[in-house]
Amino acid sequence: MTIDEAPALTGLAERLRAALGPDAVIDDHQRLRTYECDGLAQYRVTPALVVLPADVTGVVAAVRACAEAGVPFVARGSGTGLSGGALPRADGVLIVTSRLRRIIEIDAANQRAVVEPGVINLDITKAAGADGYYYAPDPSSQLICSIGGNVAENSGGAHCLKYGFTTNHVTGVQFVAPDGEVVRLGGKAPDATGYDLLGAIVGSEGTLGVVTEVTVRLVREPEAVRTLLAGFAGVDDAGAATSAIIGAGVVPAAMEMMDALAIEAAEAAVRCGYPDGAGAVLIVELDGPAAEVEAQFAEVERHCRAHGAFEIRIAADDAERASFWRGRKSAFAAVGRISPDYIVQDGVIPRTVLAEVLHRIAELSRETGIRVANVFHAGDGNLHPLVLFDDAVPGEAERAEEVSGAILDLCIQHGGSITGEHGVGSDKAKYMPRMFSDADLDTMQLLRCAFDPGGLANPGKVFPTPRLCGEVPGRHKGAHPLQDAGIAEVF
Repeated sequence: MTIDEAPALTGLAERLRAALGPDAVIDDHQRLRTYECDGLAQYRVTPALVVLPADVTGVVAAVRACAEAGVPFVARGSGTGLSGGALPRADGVLIVTSRLRRIIEIDAANQRAVVEPGVINLDITKAAGADGYYYAPDPSSQLICSIGGNVAENSGGAHCLKYGFTTNHVTGVQFVAPDGEVVRLGGKAPDATGYDLLGAIVGSEGTLGVVTEVTVRLVREPEAVRTLLAGFAGVDDAGAATSAIIGAGVVPAAMEMMDALAIEAAEAAVRCGYPDGAGAVLIVELDGPAAEVEAQFAEVERHCRAHGAFEIRIAADDAERASFWRGRKSAFAAVGRISPDYIVQDGVIPRTVLAEVLHRIAELSRETGIRVANVFHAGDGNLHPLVLFDDAVPGEAERAEEVSGAILDLCIQHGGSITGEHGVGSDKAKYMPRMFSDADLDTMQLLRCAFDPGGLANPGKVFPTPRLCGEVPGRHKGAHPLQDAGIAEVF
């Protein structure tokens, strides 16, 4: 759809050019295609219009213009999301926040940083490092992902086992509500009184407004960091070692596992030099006071050896630690070396059923002929199966989708969740009814409608049915009007 084909968009481009400047508005079809997907490239929609505001005033102008024209809008940061959360609307405006990239303040005394949403995750740590602090959530994409997207998806990372997710590190936000009002929630102080509206914003995937400023908690750099890489014959032994370490009361900063296929991919991509013949590797990192780290490290090493680790390497310095992590952090992209196409799945299970679920995933792989590489945050049961396929082979993409869905069903059946850190977005909306009742989803929708009664902020994401604000919660009969109109789908 072009703006010439959408009456509601007529004049919107010129109005936004006048407000934001000519270089901040894109309506050329070829340039618009740059923004047709986020990190989940299997879904593509060319937006009708892209705007790139440089400050909160520009965001307000864009959102208010959309509200007055009744045009839907989608916020996008660096475009690294893996659930299609920033998938544009063909009849809407994509508001890209990458130009809002100022680090407004590093307040070491209060252990806070105030940043704009386009600031890259790792740049917060670089800015705070001079004062001896860092920002703890570390998605694998932390070199390029932006903090605004991290807030939208409640991103995690390898070190969230000990330090928690984005929601545990955001103490305040400024955001533009869907009617264009600028709202502040929280600030530098912890635990604002009243309902936890800040908690509602973090992880809301852009459905409640556009975040324009974030206040995050900074963490003191630890006195000591030690990292261990252990090679095992298979995931059973590595999983048993994981459970034993956590069961002993040790909470590592990170505990990551890769299976044989994931190791093969990483070796092909970055030659990480993991132990020869390993069916699984476990990377365990401890940090904190030196004496505590020393004592716990001995405990970790003991449990790894007791559960069959045939080779253990201990990083001697930062360079060697980085080499341990290079294979793990490259894993998602690395599978492109061994498969033309793949699906990055994201689900969570209780750590105690890790072996059982991995066995079932292996069975699914054998039954369908679809290979699955496993790389995951072992300590908190956050799986990232990489479902490999060749789209050029008839029927293989469909079988890969079935395997991917079956893995999520396994997560639900074992008391887990359909997402750990990638969000629901467009990709997993159809799985929401398998995890939540109609009453649950209607209650969530009532909250969304309180912020966005017009349904303009990132519509079509998170919720599986075209529920509309103003509808009476509960079961409904017959086709939904949006379904009849052909602009929404009931999963």
